[in-house]
Amino acid sequence: VQLQASGGGLVQAGGSLRLSCAASGRTFSNYAIGWFRQAPGEDREFVIGISNNGRTYSIDSVKGRFTISRDNAKNTVSLQMNSLKPEDTAVYYCAATMGYGSATTQYNYWGQGTQVTVSS
Repeated sequence: VQLQASGGGLVQAGGSLRLSCAASGRTFSNYAIGWFRQAPGEDREFVIGISNNGRTYSIDSVKGRFTISRDNAKNTVSLQMNSLKPEDTAVYYCAATMGYGSATTQYNYWGQGTQVTVSS
């Protein structure tokens, strides 16, 4: 499956952004999709994911602020990010797995990343 992430940009603290992950290739609905992020000098970290049946899971720091959803008819996953903080600044990647989890090694397919910058 091929993934294309989009929607990043520059926003002030407290603002919102909506990222999209468009998929093509194999049966999208079979895959769990995760969003990861990587800040300069930091390891890539899991942020939020959605299973193939719609179950969502996220890290504590984004609970109540980030929402993930999927539209299998359109082969897309969206990430709505509200109340953004400067510490959310990173390159955001979407990734796909036939499994379920938060480890980067569990994900076989990756998009190219989109930059999110939150100014204070």
